[in-house]
Amino acid sequence: MAPRRPAELYRAPFPLYTVRLHPRRALAITAGGGGAAKTGIRNGVHFLQLEQIGGQLSASLLHSHDTETRATMTMALADDIIAAGQDADCHILRFSLQAPEARRGSDGRNGSGEKGPRRRKGPSPTGQGDTQSQSSEVTVESLHSVRTDFSPDALQKAVRFNADCSLLVTGGADGFLRLWEFPSMKKTLEFKAHDGEIEDIALGPDNKVVTAGRDFQCCVWQQDQLVTGLRWNENLPGIPDKAYRYQACRFGAVEDNAGALRLYTVQVPHKRERRPPPCYLTKWDGKSFLPLLTRPCGTEVVSCLSISDSGTFLGLGTVTGSVAIHIAFSLQRLYYVKEAHGIVVTDVAFVPESRRGRELLAGNEAALLSVAVDSRCKLHLLPSRRSLPVWLLLLLCAGLIVAAILLLQLAFPGFL
Repeated sequence: MAPRRPAELYRAPFPLYTVRLHPRRALAITAGGGGAAKTGIRNGVHFLQLEQIGGQLSASLLHSHDTETRATMTMALADDIIAAGQDADCHILRFSLQAPEARRGSDGRNGSGEKGPRRRKGPSPTGQGDTQSQSSEVTVESLHSVRTDFSPDALQKAVRFNADCSLLVTGGADGFLRLWEFPSMKKTLEFKAHDGEIEDIALGPDNKVVTAGRDFQCCVWQQDQLVTGLRWNENLPGIPDKAYRYQACRFGAVEDNAGALRLYTVQVPHKRERRPPPCYLTKWDGKSFLPLLTRPCGTEVVSCLSISDSGTFLGLGTVTGSVAIHIAFSLQRLYYVKEAHGIVVTDVAFVPESRRGRELLAGNEAALLSVAVDSRCKLHLLPSRRSLPVWLLLLLCAGLIVAAILLLQLAFPGFL
């Protein structure tokens, strides 16, 4: 049975380009905008409160942070720190959440003596109209701003924190990889990783960095030294080297193997054809970087990739607005909604599998959020797959063996 159409969780007053979910809070952060063009379309970062209401996951706008003339195209989240890619710069923001009662006195005034804003009774779930703070629960502070791209059409295309958040890595349209100490944002390393744009970055063990570029290369780096170049098609001789380019790369955990990692990459056709060839997913060993499995994932061009916390599922968005969820182990497609959005899906993110995240899942096995240029954030639920207990399977197998022996004895007297 085909999955139901995904619910529209939120609608912003501007195109959405990125979404992240807080690992410990019931909070989604999404951002975008119309850029510097004087079209009247705003630019901002929206903080959404997630909660279960009547058995359904819903989102309400907590706060809208105005980013003036800069649309946020990429974003990385480290606890309460946001690294936002806006044009050629990376802006470091710190946000804090505080209950209104903690800031107001008995006379309804906040700690600065100013009267606090009145909370609306019913914040609009679509976020249209007034995009200012609908409660005083979120404050945003700008900490740093550094330039991360120097190409003529400068644009930061990717940003990632390492595991302990001591390092921030950025990649842009100029093909340079830049490493920054965090939180000082002192640049420690800069080198040209690709001839052309860097599409995506993944940070792995021992601070190895994997970069996917538009120059048909996907490279593994240790500092500025090339460790290896990935060759996803080396066992597929019928596919020329420059027929496909790497679109996305992500590290994911391995179920039931603590500490182990797998690398996943997406390969898309370099040229559009009348009869589009398939895109491919490849799973790699996280230490040797040898390919373990490659499977086609449909003819719609993949635009973004996400991996669930446990490494069980892969989420994909496409340029035609479709959304899919694949099993990481086999790369088989488990969920698919054609044209869930009316235009390119710009980002996807799984609901965290933390204690708070499991409360939001409400019995579902996984939940994926997708955002697109159509300004919508949609919710894709993966119901729990029913499975039989191991003891029951063993009992059934034993019963089948006994029944087979009895049938043979009846058909061939003296068989035993």
